[in-house]
Amino acid sequence: MYRRQVRRRRVALALLVAASLALLSTYFGESAGGFLHTLQRGALVVLGPLEEGANRAFKPASDLIGWVDDTFEAKGRNQRLEREVAELRGRLAAAETATSENTELRALAGIAGASDFMQGRERVTARVIGRSPSVWYSTVTIDKGSSAGLAVDQPVLGGGGLAGRVSTVTRGTAQITLITDHTSAVSAQVVPTGVGGVVRAAVGDPDDLLLDFIEKGRRVRKGQTVVTSGTRSEALESLFPRGVPIGKVVEATIEEQETYQRVHVEPFAGLRDLDFVQVLVPAGSGGRGARADREGES
Repeated sequence: MYRRQVRRRRVALALLVAASLALLSTYFGESAGGFLHTLQRGALVVLGPLEEGANRAFKPASDLIGWVDDTFEAKGRNQRLEREVAELRGRLAAAETATSENTELRALAGIAGASDFMQGRERVTARVIGRSPSVWYSTVTIDKGSSAGLAVDQPVLGGGGLAGRVSTVTRGTAQITLITDHTSAVSAQVVPTGVGGVVRAAVGDPDDLLLDFIEKGRRVRKGQTVVTSGTRSEALESLFPRGVPIGKVVEATIEEQETYQRVHVEPFAGLRDLDFVQVLVPAGSGGRGARADREGES
């Protein structure tokens, strides 16, 4: 049995040597003629099935390796895409934030720059750093305080109109009580008719303001503008200068005016989304902090 195996191996070796010689002769010249071509074809006939069998035998392993490579490559691409998406989202958020802040600051500059209530006053711009935890949006905290000239009861503007007043102050921060707080009351009037009243928060609805105690027999219409009246009396002393925009009338039925002497007002300032406010301080009281704010705005 062993000798037969040896003979078979020798025969196979001889065939392989012969096939190799035939192939070499093909590359180094055509002089061998038809015999070498015949020998070459015979070698291909013998070795072809072996090559095909080897390819079939190794195909599952080759396919597995290819699948592993494709999987890792796809995973790498997915991770790169996720990083790119996160980066783009960050850029978009930053751009939208910058746009929103720019719009709000422009609105603040427009209010103060086109009104008479700025006479004898300066603006101190501050960023909102805290909000009341309740749904009433009654207070916010800002990053400027007494060192920038702020004091209790100074008027505060938001993007578009009156936001509230300073209620407490530390050296570096201040708390603003918004006009949506239930303790807030602002003497106001409708322009151009001059109908007077008091703006206060509606009970149970933090998004609604009421122009209350309006004069009997005076009609207020939807779309009219409400501003601070700046009046002072024994019953109610206004903390705000005359002419600060508050909001516009959004509901003004005759029945409600005659029965309750009130109309509904939507505030100009976006009190839910305040990022910046401007505190109106007496001219010269802001000191170094107020001057720095003005230089930053210019």
